[in-house]
Amino acid sequence: MSSTAKLDVRTPPPRAAAGRGRPGGGQRRGLADRTAGYVFLLPWFAGLAVFTVGPLVYSLYLSFTDYSLLQSPRWIGLANFREMFTADPRFFHAAKVTLVYVVVSVPVKLALALGVAVLLNRRRRATGLYRSLFYLPSLLGTSVAVALVWRSLFAQGGAVGNGLGALGLPRTDFVNNPTWSLPAIILLTCWQFGAPMVIFLAGLKQIPTELYDAVSVDGAGAWGRFRHITLPLLSPVVFFNILLETINSFQAFTPAFIISNGTGGPADSTLFYTLYLYQRGFTDFRFGYASAMAWVLLAVVGVVTALMFRVSRVWVFYGDGAER
Repeated sequence: MSSTAKLDVRTPPPRAAAGRGRPGGGQRRGLADRTAGYVFLLPWFAGLAVFTVGPLVYSLYLSFTDYSLLQSPRWIGLANFREMFTADPRFFHAAKVTLVYVVVSVPVKLALALGVAVLLNRRRRATGLYRSLFYLPSLLGTSVAVALVWRSLFAQGGAVGNGLGALGLPRTDFVNNPTWSLPAIILLTCWQFGAPMVIFLAGLKQIPTELYDAVSVDGAGAWGRFRHITLPLLSPVVFFNILLETINSFQAFTPAFIISNGTGGPADSTLFYTLYLYQRGFTDFRFGYASAMAWVLLAVVGVVTALMFRVSRVWVFYGDGAER
């Protein structure tokens, strides 16, 4: 007997892979894998249904009712929305205050973040330390503690007023002055520019240095390099930061609530939309009206987001020539 024949006798044929050789075996294996995946995702789906989708649908129902928490919801149709747009002047005032806050705070905050990111993108000594220091305020977040400290700094007799007095300037009470209360909150928001700064810095790291060298040979200065190289190639990151900061600004609540003691004062100068929504729900116990306000805010943010994506096609450059 030849050696080949001996090998065929002594060596058993390779076993078929699991599921092969049997009709439908691969399909059953794939079905089992998908089932296992859904089982592992089940806690997440349950949390989504209980804590997100369920309250969202219920709030939509409440927006068409008169609900005071002490009584069962009573269906009133579009009455909450009609009152909101025709018989509630504070609603429009809150919308105006919020719009001013968004329009002013977002550009200023992102301009600071981009400027500092450009400076920190250069190789210098202790750059890591400077990055950490600039990012530190964002780690604190817009918490109650930070808002309380900010209120004490800008209130009557605070460090800011005393500092102005030491310089021979009027000691201004920013918290109780309708002219300066909103700028004080905007200043708090702009102070916490660390998060967009880090995102800008990551985007700057992706720009090839050869492009800067090429335009420098052509005689471009610092402004020319920033305008013709940095901004176009960084435009997707700029758009991302604008989008996130705009959405977050529409939902701002904690600084206005803490600095004004929940009143939106003085003279409703810090009456943010979310703060007025809170007042209607938890002060006036009109949860149906508050739910209607929440859905109006959702619609406005959705429309603004869609418009921003639409306009981004004109000025956002992705580098591959594809239309986005």
